[in-house]
Amino acid sequence: MSDNWVVQNLQKALATWNEKMQEIWTLLTVSPEEFKGGRIWAVILDIHSGIQAIGLALLVLFFLTGVMKTCSNLSDLKRPEQALQLFIRFILAKGVVTYGLELMLAIFSILQGVVSTIMQSSGIGGADQAILPQEMIGAIEDCRFLESIPLWAVTLIGSLLITVLSFIMILTVYGRFFKLYLYTAIAPVPLAAFAGETTQQVGISFIKSYTGVCLEGAIIMLACVIFSFFASSPPVVDTSASVVTMVWSYIAELVFNMLVLVGTIKMADHVVREMMGL
Repeated sequence: MSDNWVVQNLQKALATWNEKMQEIWTLLTVSPEEFKGGRIWAVILDIHSGIQAIGLALLVLFFLTGVMKTCSNLSDLKRPEQALQLFIRFILAKGVVTYGLELMLAIFSILQGVVSTIMQSSGIGGADQAILPQEMIGAIEDCRFLESIPLWAVTLIGSLLITVLSFIMILTVYGRFFKLYLYTAIAPVPLAAFAGETTQQVGISFIKSYTGVCLEGAIIMLACVIFSFFASSPPVVDTSASVVTMVWSYIAELVFNMLVLVGTIKMADHVVREMMGL
């Protein structure tokens, strides 16, 4: 690493960015069961099992509520086709609550396959490293003390922006994992709504929302793939310009690309909701 403070500051900021980018690639290819060694998943399973009993109780309540609202009188229940329809609805709803975890894992597995397909089709096995061009490092190191003073301000601003964007990006991806855990833990309650014809929309909305959270991984992966191509073709360094202008132009273009990536990741939830019609 260079002995120049300006170069060191920029390199540390880019190292933080590269570290977070690599962490994102890892997070997008790991399942909730494997995340953090599976310790969080074990707790979520215990919570899911406890709430499942509540879900089964609500199942009966939603079913009876649906029967009262869809059947005008008891004579409707005596009709074989009506009784069979209600019986099938109850059995299916009970199956959804009982095996809801398996259903959600199946949805996650299918959409995780989309993430893997995007990665394989792009031909990229990981995030490309963002590095300072050697000609810029040389120009900064050759800069005199008085000339380097403006560089300090430019470097501080650029390094701060890159570091902040790095943490915003990684927090957004971690937030997706938290949503996956929350949906899994509380699933039996909204899934119980399938028991009633008048409440089934709650269960449908829950499944669509959970599918959307899983699909966010594909949107984030696409954004990372596009940024990786930007990183592999970094901004052109204008060696004819002054050192301050050279560094500022490079950082400005690099930060702009990073802002686009972070903005896309932040909007992944909104994009998916539009796609899912939520």
